[in-house]
Amino acid sequence: MKEGQQSLLDFMRQESDKIAGQTLTHIGLTFTSLFIAILIGLPLGIFIARKKQFSGAVLGFAGVMQTIPSIALLGFLIPILGIGAKPAIFALFLYALLPIIRNTYTGITQVDATIKEAAKGMGMSYSQILLKVELPLAMPVILAGIRTATVINVGVATLASLIAAGGLGEFIFGGISLNNTNMILAGAIPSALLAIVFDFLLSRIQNINFKKMRSGAWAVPAAILFLASFYLIPSAYGGKLTAGFTPEFMGRKDGDLGLKQKYGLKIHTVVISDAVMYKAAYEKHLDVISGYSTDGRLKAFDLVVLKDDKGIFPPYYAAPIVSGTALQKFPKLEATLNLLSGHITDSIMTELNYRVDYLHQSPEAVAKDFLVSKGLYKPSRNGSAGTVRIGSKIFGEQYILAGMYSLLIKGNTDYDVATKTGLGGTKICFDALTNNQIDFYPEYTGTGLLVMLQADSKTIDSLAGDKQKVYNYVSGQFKTKYGILWLKPIGFNNAYALMMRRKQAQSLDIKTISNLKRYLDNQ
Repeated sequence: MKEGQQSLLDFMRQESDKIAGQTLTHIGLTFTSLFIAILIGLPLGIFIARKKQFSGAVLGFAGVMQTIPSIALLGFLIPILGIGAKPAIFALFLYALLPIIRNTYTGITQVDATIKEAAKGMGMSYSQILLKVELPLAMPVILAGIRTATVINVGVATLASLIAAGGLGEFIFGGISLNNTNMILAGAIPSALLAIVFDFLLSRIQNINFKKMRSGAWAVPAAILFLASFYLIPSAYGGKLTAGFTPEFMGRKDGDLGLKQKYGLKIHTVVISDAVMYKAAYEKHLDVISGYSTDGRLKAFDLVVLKDDKGIFPPYYAAPIVSGTALQKFPKLEATLNLLSGHITDSIMTELNYRVDYLHQSPEAVAKDFLVSKGLYKPSRNGSAGTVRIGSKIFGEQYILAGMYSLLIKGNTDYDVATKTGLGGTKICFDALTNNQIDFYPEYTGTGLLVMLQADSKTIDSLAGDKQKVYNYVSGQFKTKYGILWLKPIGFNNAYALMMRRKQAQSLDIKTISNLKRYLDNQ
């Protein structure tokens, strides 16, 4: 361990209160949804065991729900249920349905017909046969389905943090964005332990002889309801404004930490993914969000940037960062990538992002149109002198830049291109570059300064927010520490920013972050 580097145990001890709180939230999300799934899935399984003609349709529907990507499902639910616990619980409920319905159906249909006939011969009614014969005999199979649903929900519940529902995903996604392994493990380890512990406990329950227990069929739902009670859905916040910040923004010096230190800003805050926070602000689920100054959704949703009058956000000038190995392997690469330098201003990048983020034009088409307009486009040479691997993070701007670089390389060199777009957050992209999985990707000077280099306050203050000083410091440190070169800046500054709906900001006379702080203090 490097001197001064914080150990995992130290980090978890420091964040113990938050880890405990998020663990309870995680348990509550998992078991609230699981309890609802049992209430609905168990009767449905019984129904299709009785009416087999409906089994295909019911199981087919539950199966389709399992195939929908979880983050997409959460996104679909936001316009209907808003953000927070409701859409998260509903999505988890849908994912838990299939194993519960299927195993209930299988367990009941596999009960020996002669046993049921004997019970009928003893004068039992259909409901008595179900409660006293079929369910007790089918319970081990039903419990196997509940075990499967539990493990699925513990894992999927990490995504709940992306829509402001809390849970251990806040640590995982924050750590990925901040290049903080301790933070990732602080969320991943408790999540994995929860899955193991709950699976073990349910396996013990599964071994109980339910045929000898009159109330055996209700033992598991009762236990799950008890665990769900750990989670108290937050009551409506009584404050005037609510902020939605990304997991990365929450842990950065130029994010929530800086807002508290330099501005003394105290605002009710929820953690949310940048993929949905703009729309959440537009639909009035949030009042303030942590956005990006060149994001096209600013224009799409009529949001306004609050002036950073105390300067906590450093310059975030975009530039390609390239491994030294790649520059040796591809001698013409540096000059080709630098062709884009100076051509994209803040307003141009905002417009390009708007076309992709809101008009839903393809990043490749937007990239080509721009290069054509600047006289930079050339037809592909279909080169075979090696393949340059381009990476990007998982948002529209990076896709556009990757598209531009791909076309420039194909049109100006004899190299081929392989794109690995949508690699996730900063940590994933940077690790891919340092591990020789990609050759270059677009990065931002502020991210390099604060996330990868993790510069101390003294260094940050010495740079005084000067874009050239920040670039010089970051490029020098990267070359020395990692053997990675920053090429010429592209031209635009995609800095962090606080945003509000334009009409709301005007009605409250909030133009700067200090105005926002003063408004909150007066409420």
